[in-house]
Amino acid sequence: MARIAHLSDIHFGANDPKIVDAATAWLEERRPDLVVISGDFTQRARVEQFKQAAVWLGRLKAAGLKTLVIPGNHDVPLYDVVRRFAAPLDRYKRYISNDLCPFYEDGEVAILGLNTARSLTIKDGRINHDQMDMLRARFAHVAPDKTRILVTHHPLFSMPIGRGGELSEAVGQHDDAIKAACEAGVHLALAGHFHRTYAEAARKMVEHSGGALVIQAGTATSTRLRNAEPQSFNWLHVRRNNEMELQVIVWDGAAFRRASHVEYRHDGEAWASREVAEAPTVGELEGRRGLG
Repeated sequence: MARIAHLSDIHFGANDPKIVDAATAWLEERRPDLVVISGDFTQRARVEQFKQAAVWLGRLKAAGLKTLVIPGNHDVPLYDVVRRFAAPLDRYKRYISNDLCPFYEDGEVAILGLNTARSLTIKDGRINHDQMDMLRARFAHVAPDKTRILVTHHPLFSMPIGRGGELSEAVGQHDDAIKAACEAGVHLALAGHFHRTYAEAARKMVEHSGGALVIQAGTATSTRLRNAEPQSFNWLHVRRNNEMELQVIVWDGAAFRRASHVEYRHDGEAWASREVAEAPTVGELEGRRGLG
């Protein structure tokens, strides 16, 4: 079983240091196999904000935690127009990671991150055809029993984001991106951007979208909340490419706690979900993993 912590929208420059410390302590205690951070490390892509983000990443690495990170649209300068178009992600590359499309693979999972942040859009994202080719190529040689996971900042799909259920904009070149993900055999699609938790089978969102399970993370530490949804992140236990658990870990004003726990299974045709009434303890989860 692979244990993955999925955080997004950290927003240094518009975050709560107490919540950052609490999230860090939670990760250090649970020790996931991988920490995935799906973009928006900063609020306005300023040097000081990137330095704060780099220090935080350094804390995670010093604790022995592996990370896979990608940029978000807030990591591209907004008001510095020259830098926005001439060198949009130079600061991200300097302070966070020079790899905009990182790949991670172990005995159980293969994970590709794709940068969707662009200079020409203020908040929307895009996947280009070179990235689609990379997506197909990276997963082409992955063993069929491994779980293929795609990470983007902007979700591939339109999804309900408001109180009235209004739909978001999908990532640019949406149809081609969905086709590429389908052809690559993606099992899990992780994203952020909307500061909202959400999980649904891709097939229920778009026709001919393959068998992926779409999982959105809320904002982990930002003070810019939407729809009164508190800070949160996702705790995934991927047992097989057709069987996994999702726990949403929510900030309650004093600490991060488990707010929901859902088990997903794919029967070859569709994903079915089952809410776990009483979530297992960390010790029980470790026992399932063969470490208890």
